[in-house]
This record gives sequence, structure tokens and C-alpha cells, in this order.
Amino acid sequence: MKKFLMISLSMLFVFTLSFGAVAADRNYFKVGVVTSLSGDLATGGNVTKRGYDLWAKKINEMGGIEVKGKKYKVKLVYADAQSEPSQGASAAERLVTQEKVDFVLGPYSSGVTIATAPVLEKYTVPMITGSAESPLIWRQKFKFTFGTIPPVNFTGAAALTAISKLKPAPKTAIIIGSNDTFSKSTAEAFKSAAKKLGIKILKYNIVPSGQDLIPFLSAARALRPDIIAFGGHDEELINLVKALKQINYTPKALIMHYGVTEPAFVEALGKNAEEVFGASVWTETLPLKGFLWKTAKAYADEAVKTYKVPADYTQAASTAAGIAFQMAVQKAGVIPPLDKGEREALIKALENLDIKTFYGRIKFAKSGEFYHSNSGLHPITVQIQNGKVVVVAPKDEAQAKAKYPMIPWNKR
Repeated sequence: MKKFLMISLSMLFVFTLSFGAVAADRNYFKVGVVTSLSGDLATGGNVTKRGYDLWAKKINEMGGIEVKGKKYKVKLVYADAQSEPSQGASAAERLVTQEKVDFVLGPYSSGVTIATAPVLEKYTVPMITGSAESPLIWRQKFKFTFGTIPPVNFTGAAALTAISKLKPAPKTAIIIGSNDTFSKSTAEAFKSAAKKLGIKILKYNIVPSGQDLIPFLSAARALRPDIIAFGGHDEELINLVKALKQINYTPKALIMHYGVTEPAFVEALGKNAEEVFGASVWTETLPLKGFLWKTAKAYADEAVKTYKVPADYTQAASTAAGIAFQMAVQKAGVIPPLDKGEREALIKALENLDIKTFYGRIKFAKSGEFYHSNSGLHPITVQIQNGKVVVVAPKDEAQAKAKYPMIPWNKR
């Protein structure tokens, strides 16, 4: 019996060594992706997927990430967060414990990101989200989580500031936000900016996600605000415009944040999307230069060629997240599969990263309230004009003057 047990243990030891050798010889980076491929946020989740996939496609066409003279391709392993924070956390755990991923490209939504980050913190696995924008993420100072899009309180405030300078100057506003992490943060950013600008807030509401907005807007119409500012996702933005048209109220300015630049917004609303303002950090028209794609326009052209859909700033930021990992891996000199020490080295490389890309500068904050979010970009204000996303501020980057006040719905 003892002899059999010794043989069994020896065989197990040999198997373990063999398995370790196979793992050590892996000639590609295994990259986990947590995003919403189903559920209410699937539209945005698939935008991030296009961004991540385009980076993987491009780098693999070039032979992979070069480290110390050898190239390693990347393999993306997806896990569906189903638009639910708890599912996102479970998905991250599976990617780490079962798939043994080297690092993670992160969720579309802020709520899922906040749920996912502690899991990756526990296992010391780096993550870059190409989408999540809530300042609540960065205030928690997760060591292993980074983001390529600046927080919404940075970008949203700039857009409202740009609108406040138009003539006749808007004096009043109604602010509405859906009851989820990102949307509430957006509404709070608009509220804070309005107060600083001296714009009187007539009403401030946080409403259940997916709520019928007509009752809220009908009450708002009686107050006749100059500005309606709304924080929400995808379909909610479209439904807000439809509701305003239905009650036949046109404010002087209608401002949103994410979603206005998404092609589905104009596609769903047609002429009623015209003159809606949004906040952004990227469009294909910006004079940005980098590597993989030499210009913003070159990236946009390849995105359309690949997916038959124009790229918005979230797709671009998701691709940039892959580039950030690529450059950090090279700087850290780590090869797959990454052990704990190599993942720590990758974190240091990310913290010291300062690169220029087709998406703009990527430089992660090392301290303060924006800890590990991208501090290398500046916000731009956009507006839908003639069915296209046009930069209207800041002045030195504007493609056109802002159209203001809005043309009434019934005169379009």
C-alpha cells in the first residue's frame, strides 16, 4: 500500500511539473474580457467588444506583442457580465481561477466595474477598463484597476461650461439621472457644474433605470427650463428625446453624455437627434497621432471597414486600453503566463506609462481623486449636426459653431 501511494505521489509530482512546464511555455498572452454582451447594457457592451477585438486583430496581424526580441500573440477570452454587477464579479473570478488570464480588459458600465475591481484586487490581476467613467471607481483607489476614459465629473462639467457661454445665456436647468452608478455620477456632475456657473436648477431627479420619462418631463415643461441635462445609457437617451417630442417641449439646449456619439443614437432618432449636445474626449477629426494606427482618422476608417459601423469614443478608448497593456508589457519585459511578481511589475509599468496614441495621450494618475484614470486627455463638447458628431468646443478644436437655441420639434 505504501509503495502504491509513493508511486501515485511520484506520478502526481511528475504531472504537476509537466503541467507547470506547459503553462510556462505558453507562447501567447491570455487576456480576459469582462463586458456586458447581454442584458440592458448589451449595446454599449458590444461597443467595447469591437474596440477590444480591433486591438487584438491588429496586434496579432503584426505577429503579437514583442518582448525581448520575441513576439507573443494575444488571445481574448470573454466573460459576459449580463449587465449585472454580481455577474460581472463572478465572471472575473472565473477568468482568473479557471482561465488563468494574464490581465483583464474591463467592463462597459461603472456598476459592473466597481463590482469586478475587488475580485481582481484579491487575485492581484491588472485590469484596464475602456469604458467605465464614474468617479466612484477612482475614489476607491484600486491598485490593480485603470481606465482610459477620464471620469464623467471631468468631461460633463466642461460640456455644460461650453453651453453656458452661448447667447442668449441659459439661466435655468432641469437635471435628470437614471439610478445607476454612471448615470447618477453624470447627473451629479451636471448639477455641480450648473451651481458653479450660476445656472439655477429648477428640478433635480434621480429616476429608476428604464423609467417612463414623460411624467417627469411633463412636470418639467411647466417650469420651462433653458437646459435639460440628462444622465443615462443608450436606449434611455433615445427615449428621452422621443418623450420631449411627444410632449412637444423643446429646451434651448439638450445635453447628454455617453450615447450621443454612438451611431445608434442618430440612427434611431433621425432629424430629432439634431442639435443635441454631448460630452466626449475623442472623435476621428482630432489631429491625433500614434502607433498601430498613425492617426485618429486611420483608426476610424479601419473600424468602419471591419464592422460597418462608425467608431465612437468608447470603442476608441477600449482599443486604447489594449495598446496601454501592450506598451506596459513591453516596458516591464514580462512574458506569459504572468506570475504575481510579473503582474506587480506590469502595474508599475502602467503607472509610469506616458504615450501618445490615435486616441490621444494615455497617462494614468498616480494620486488624487482620479487615481489610475487617464489624466492625459482633455474634454470636448460635441453636437449632432446634419446627422454627424461635430466638435463645437473648445474653440481651437471646433469644427463648427454650436447651433443654439434648438429648433423646435414641430419645425423640423
